[in-house]
Amino acid sequence: MDLKTPESGFAARRGSCWLNLKTMLQASPVEAGGAELERGLSARAALGLNIIDMVGVGPFVTLPLIVIAMGGPQAMLGWLLGALLSLCDGLVWSELGTTYPEAGGSYVYLRKLYGEKGLGQAVSFLYAWQLLFSAPLSIASGCLGFSQYMSYFFPRSGERLWSFTVLHVPVVFSGQTLMAMALCCTALVILYRKIRSLDRLMRWLGGAVVLALLAIIVTGLTHFHAKLAFDFPAGSFHLGPAFFAGLGAGMLISAYDYWGYYNVCFLGAEVRDPRRTIPLAVLGSIAIVGTLYLLMNISVLGVLPWHDLTGNLNGDARMFTMAVFMQRAYGAGAGAHGAAVAIVVLIALAASASVLALLLGYSRIPYAAAKSGNFPAVFAKVHPKHHIPHVSLLTLGGMTLFCCLFRLQEVITTLVVIRILFQFLAQGIAVLLPRHRRARRERGAKSFRMPLYPLPVVLALCGFLFILVSRPNFLREMRTAGVILAAGALVYGVRMWRGVAEARG
Repeated sequence: MDLKTPESGFAARRGSCWLNLKTMLQASPVEAGGAELERGLSARAALGLNIIDMVGVGPFVTLPLIVIAMGGPQAMLGWLLGALLSLCDGLVWSELGTTYPEAGGSYVYLRKLYGEKGLGQAVSFLYAWQLLFSAPLSIASGCLGFSQYMSYFFPRSGERLWSFTVLHVPVVFSGQTLMAMALCCTALVILYRKIRSLDRLMRWLGGAVVLALLAIIVTGLTHFHAKLAFDFPAGSFHLGPAFFAGLGAGMLISAYDYWGYYNVCFLGAEVRDPRRTIPLAVLGSIAIVGTLYLLMNISVLGVLPWHDLTGNLNGDARMFTMAVFMQRAYGAGAGAHGAAVAIVVLIALAASASVLALLLGYSRIPYAAAKSGNFPAVFAKVHPKHHIPHVSLLTLGGMTLFCCLFRLQEVITTLVVIRILFQFLAQGIAVLLPRHRRARRERGAKSFRMPLYPLPVVLALCGFLFILVSRPNFLREMRTAGVILAAGALVYGVRMWRGVAEARG
């Protein structure tokens, strides 16, 4: 290859990169080729979608983490407070989702509540920008959880093939990495079709997720030992610094496990009867999943002592906590092994379902941002046959493949901090502003109205702030969020500058 000639491969690639950068920075008008999203998601399917998004693999791999964080069976307090926080925030989502039943969820809410032509344009852009980082992390956490449980059948898949560190974050490639990537690719293939064809699939997968939880709960309750479940260590509820540090760490994990109750809001333009469907899916999923989580926590600790989770089990056994739990419940023999295999399969299926739900919901946000002219126009393209935002879907899928190289614990922590800062706090504050209070009065009974407004909003904001400031690595994680914010602000500034220059020219 001749690197000296202007028409060489190097020069062509350099020109292509510049054209791509130029396209990314231009606020060009949206052209979707006439195709539109369709309202094909029923209330039952929306509820199932939220449930599988919430559960996924989260509680099955994080139960030991929350018990370790809180130092005993008082971990159930983390689940209870996580449910209360989710309920308060779910009321916010229900009200906003029925007021603005459009594709994109938080992107639309932030743009409208902060002002479409002023601050709202900047805030909503930054939200869509951080989503390019946080959404793949969220989806990758489901893929990595799936690969961890599947390694029950492939014990050597966790061995590192190669690894290195980037900015103090370990990057690992192993057999588990390949399984996680394979699940992501499979999810992309399944979602590349009309949303109506997914309706029945989402309902069946939602049932499978609930079945996995029920299997654990029934097993635990039929082999229950109260002395194990409620064996609180001395000073468990002493309200000192250690208690609140543990509670903060526990609530961070439970917040991650509950997240997903808002997924239907991202699909606001694709649900039937949004005024009824959205609150039902949001609040109903929180009530169902919260009850199941609490029962699961009690059931597992009634069979598997918390001392084992915090120290007696080695790392590999702790990774398959639910399989160990089944073996302890049914004792030695083929029956115990069969029960362990069955629960591993159900959990792997639950993880697969969550990846589908997350990719489906998050892919609508860059689409909504581009459709409003506040993001690269290519993300607004809708497939002419399937009526889905295929460019947005494939982009998030590709970035998820890269995030599968990180370890699960780092993925969860980074995800929670970024999401709280860029989404939940910004959205909660917006609901308290005069603009939304006027919208509440004007719409009246046309949309869902949260009871006791603004108390649920204030409680949700306090809960999210507590999770942030109680983190021991709070400042380090804030620096990561600051880098993402600075990069997004730079890109937004360049976009605005080019827009003004083109208008003048």
